[in-house]
Amino acid sequence: MKSAMARHILVKQKRDAEEILEKLKSGADFAKFARKHSTCNSAKRGGDLGEIRHGQLLPAINQIVFKKQLNVIHGPVKTKFGYHLVEVYYRD
Repeated sequence: MKSAMARHILVKQKRDAEEILEKLKSGADFAKFARKHSTCNSAKRGGDLGEIRHGQLLPAINQIVFKKQLNVIHGPVKTKFGYHLVEVYYRD
């Protein structure tokens, strides 16, 4: 079964996600921003979601984790929980 590792930041407002994304693109520390801004429980781990199995996450996030380019911040992606910024750093 496919697996991957990723981290993400979840916020309620699209404009917040866009502002954070711009700062991350300028070199801001992902983990620091996740701890400060993310509403997900993963925030305390710097946004790290750990090992993920295919189909374990919401379809929109699963698509990023298993199909999109590694080591690039993707998003903002809207789900029922808010807006996600996702970075996949490993995939087998």
